[in-house]
Amino acid sequence: MAIQQKLSLMIPGPTPVPEKVLEALGRHPIGHRSKDFQDLVEITTKNLQWLHQTENDVLTITGSGTAAMEAGIITTLSKGDKVICGENGKFGQRWVKVAKEFGLEVIKIDAEWGTPLDPENFKTILEKDDKKEIKAVILTHSETSTGVINDLKTISSHIRNHKKALSIIDCVTSIGACNVPVDEWELDIVASGSQKGYMIPPGLSFVSMSEKAWKASVESNLPKFYLNLKSYKKSLSSNSNPYTPAVNLVFALDESLKMMKDEGLDTIFKRHKRHQLAVSEAAKTLNLKLFAEENHLSPSVTAIQIKDVDAEKFRKTIKNKYDILLAGGQDHLKGKIFRVGHLGYINDRDIISVISAIGNTLVELNKISTREVGEALKVASLQLKET
Repeated sequence: MAIQQKLSLMIPGPTPVPEKVLEALGRHPIGHRSKDFQDLVEITTKNLQWLHQTENDVLTITGSGTAAMEAGIITTLSKGDKVICGENGKFGQRWVKVAKEFGLEVIKIDAEWGTPLDPENFKTILEKDDKKEIKAVILTHSETSTGVINDLKTISSHIRNHKKALSIIDCVTSIGACNVPVDEWELDIVASGSQKGYMIPPGLSFVSMSEKAWKASVESNLPKFYLNLKSYKKSLSSNSNPYTPAVNLVFALDESLKMMKDEGLDTIFKRHKRHQLAVSEAAKTLNLKLFAEENHLSPSVTAIQIKDVDAEKFRKTIKNKYDILLAGGQDHLKGKIFRVGHLGYINDRDIISVISAIGNTLVELNKISTREVGEALKVASLQLKET
């Protein structure tokens, strides 16, 4: 039995945590109403704005990415409002459920799991809305369940042209992994979570709010209390929080954001792209099929199909033998795909290790030869070269 002390998380969250960040978590807590904590909130907020490429408010909630998305919805919309929801995976499906739970009228734009949402479908519906009844467009940028990234840049341009509708975007696995210029694309509400590209444990979520979103919040009548973002905005004016925050996670956030600033946005995005290419190209060399369309591969996670083998047993074997945890398929994809996370605090060694583990396990199952494993590693190494 393998010793579970060196387990490598190659899943789309939680992601590995740097030593500096782990050390920050172990500090003695401080008072969340103290001047020291207010100073910490001030600097982390500025660095969150840097990461989001925005001058908008970026609010921090003690909760998951789902809490951030729900907060954005209930703070700005009212019962009976008409919204468009994009659904091409598990998380798009979740936002449809949340919207319906709060009594919103949902127009669903969907695509088969593994394929991207078509921006033209958004354009058509928004252009036909002469009376401006559509109040928001809700969608997932990087669909973690399938390894697809949607064309947020184009879709957001159609939302802007509508003038009235808000963009409410799940960027949980895209913030910190690829370019999401909030101000340039004029995104209204952007939600993300700490256990992804931020490289810290689960427990914090973040919401970027535009002026247009704040104006919409004045009319909102949906029930809210803890997730009422107006309370967070009021507290942020004094570098505080309306409720007791996860103080030690904010310590960790401070360290992780400093690391990200030292690396630089462009370098971060290039690193994730290299890792995505290394995994996807190696998988094809190992005679495996990518689940997502190749022109729309997420920089955060690669979903891989495996024939004649139960994907759950396959990843269990890799966990037990190599101490590497891969993610499984969700819902109807369970047992049919496995997912390799390459998000956050992942380096080239991690990528080579996971490709080796996948390849060697396929050899043991008599699916490929050792020569193909060598070829896959060669292909991966070429993709990992910095340009």
